[in-house]
Amino acid sequence: MNHPAARYQHRAFWLMGLLLLVSLALLLLGVSVGSTGFESVLNMQRDPQAMQIIWEIRLPRTAGAWLAGALLGLAGAVAQGLFRNPLADPYLLGSASGAALGVALAMALFGVSPLATHWVARIGLTGAAFVGAVAAVLLTLLLAKGVQHTLRLLLAGVIVGVVLGAFGSLILLLTPDIMQAMQAFMLGSTAFVGWTACAIMLGVFVFCLLAAWMMSHVLDGLALGEATAQSLGLQLPQMRAALVAVLALATGTAVAQTGLIAFVGLAAPHLVRSVIKTTHGRLIVLASLTGAVLLTAADILARGVIAPQELPVGVLTAVLGGGYLLWLMHRHTGRGAGL
Repeated sequence: MNHPAARYQHRAFWLMGLLLLVSLALLLLGVSVGSTGFESVLNMQRDPQAMQIIWEIRLPRTAGAWLAGALLGLAGAVAQGLFRNPLADPYLLGSASGAALGVALAMALFGVSPLATHWVARIGLTGAAFVGAVAAVLLTLLLAKGVQHTLRLLLAGVIVGVVLGAFGSLILLLTPDIMQAMQAFMLGSTAFVGWTACAIMLGVFVFCLLAAWMMSHVLDGLALGEATAQSLGLQLPQMRAALVAVLALATGTAVAQTGLIAFVGLAAPHLVRSVIKTTHGRLIVLASLTGAVLLTAADILARGVIAPQELPVGVLTAVLGGGYLLWLMHRHTGRGAGL
């Protein structure tokens, strides 16, 4: 056990077990937090209304927060490995702006709202957000002329994000009546996640996790430099395209269900790397679990801090994640090193 590789592997398994235990504790806590407090949990066996609150509102919401956080954490680990940049986040290829534009167009054209409970309206908004996110990534790939050049892809993503964000702002300016409804999506919320959304996110998460884990050796090779990765015989263009597809699918699915939630995908891989040095295969799994824990904890805090009202979970993740990254920058600046 004194060998460094064995020691890191042992620590990775311990960290994974801890994150799973924390996830279970948060799931139990999540079904107990809400406008009616612990009453619904205590009375759920003899009160049908309390059972309905637990089973149809709190449990899918908590599970949805966990799954959305896991998708963002996975996407963040893939993005940072793909671009070899610790500041890369899942929204780097313009998916956030594309999703916001898709939702704004849907509301402007069809009058649906994130607050709508009718399943047709919810599926319409979810579909619009997902299509917008994927379309933005495809536009980025088109402008970058493929995935051969990482820097070109990065710059194209920034440009697409800015341009689509401007179009989204223009739609809000032309149809100001959707502005209030749009805030629920822009600030991020798990309040409207149901069992159908959980099933979709679970299926996508399992697929993306397996795909990313199988291609993790490519990210390990890229960490050594493109020339080294090519010398190892890796098919970089095809593998890059597949990793971009995983990144877009994971991000688009999470954003479509919960809106724009900042910093989870950026902070989760950082937190893992601050605890353990590991390969990208383990990093992807651990970052997924860390992102799930972060978003679930933030969602519970958002529900409970000013109960019976609640804060948008995206506001909490932005404040807490921004504070963490500022502290990280200050610590590394003091050491004379970058992130």
